[in-house]
Amino acid sequence: MGSLRSTQHDCGGGVSHSLSFLLGALLPTVLLLFLASDRVDEQLSSISTFRFRNGSSAHQLTSHAADLPTNGSDGGDKKEESFPGLAELLPRVAMDDGTVIITSVNEAFARPGSLLDLFRGSFHDGEGIGHLLNHTLIVAVDPGALALCKAVHPHCYLLEVMAAGVSSANGFMTRSYLELVWSKLTLQHRVLQLGYNYLYTDLDVLWLRNPFRHISLYADMAVSTDRFNGDAEDLTNAPNTGFYYVRSTNRTVEMVRRWRAARSRFRPLAHDQEVFEAIKGEFVAGELRIKLVFLDTALFDGFCEYHGEMDRVCTMHANCCLRLATKMHDLRNVVADWKRYSSLPPPEKMSSKLRWTYPAKCAATMKIPA
Repeated sequence: MGSLRSTQHDCGGGVSHSLSFLLGALLPTVLLLFLASDRVDEQLSSISTFRFRNGSSAHQLTSHAADLPTNGSDGGDKKEESFPGLAELLPRVAMDDGTVIITSVNEAFARPGSLLDLFRGSFHDGEGIGHLLNHTLIVAVDPGALALCKAVHPHCYLLEVMAAGVSSANGFMTRSYLELVWSKLTLQHRVLQLGYNYLYTDLDVLWLRNPFRHISLYADMAVSTDRFNGDAEDLTNAPNTGFYYVRSTNRTVEMVRRWRAARSRFRPLAHDQEVFEAIKGEFVAGELRIKLVFLDTALFDGFCEYHGEMDRVCTMHANCCLRLATKMHDLRNVVADWKRYSSLPPPEKMSSKLRWTYPAKCAATMKIPA
């Protein structure tokens, strides 16, 4: 495509018969690529690092999503003003297929010894996933968090949330908490508009193995679950939006726009997960025809539906847990368990009787039976 543009420029707008013939021959191929662009970025980074011969990555074919607002969504200029510098930062963070890992942090979670240290440490302790930190965008929601992030991580972005108390360890369902979760979704919407896929992860998710190997290539959205019923496409699964992947297409841009807009249909203190749970069927069965899959808790584990096995788990989420100190206590046990398991020689890992320490303190905050 780059050579085609330069030829047109050299001709000063005039097209020879030979060039017309060449254009006619190329047009069907270009059209096929355009029509296929809704699926071209399905090859996740763990499977494919394909690049086109001119050096552009596959996600650039799908960046049209940024310029096609639908059903009354805002145009690109207004969104761009809301997130200065984001469009310039994302190419430095993205994988070859245009996927960005996103998490968010406030000052309380970013302090030394808090969740940010546990989160980043899990990549280094995990099985061959340290490089994924290079593709992780940490969104700071206050200036203090931004400064702490920059001290330890190369890709930090400030999304100031205008709500009281956002720098502290916000309690679940407080007004500050709600403003945080909805503001994060607004930024994620913009990431999709710019043509990038994203995997959003809460900071209280420890990464142990590469999760992309277990996310369907054909999913528009893959979301973790608090409880998994065995069928990845069954809408009765209980989604947890603390860990989910979205592929950038026009349909998913519109899906997230409707997700955000649906907040007004629910009680004032509804959070993003509650709203998504209520309207997920509209995305799947409606005109968007979103391919939604739910992630198995045996692979994407969490404290809600706890599995003791350590041989397959990719991530461990401190869900079904209240209060920062409680999360930190039980997640530190996870880190200690993983280090003991990782230190074993491969043959011993296969026969190991090691199991995760039960998250008793977190379970007590939610009255979850052992």
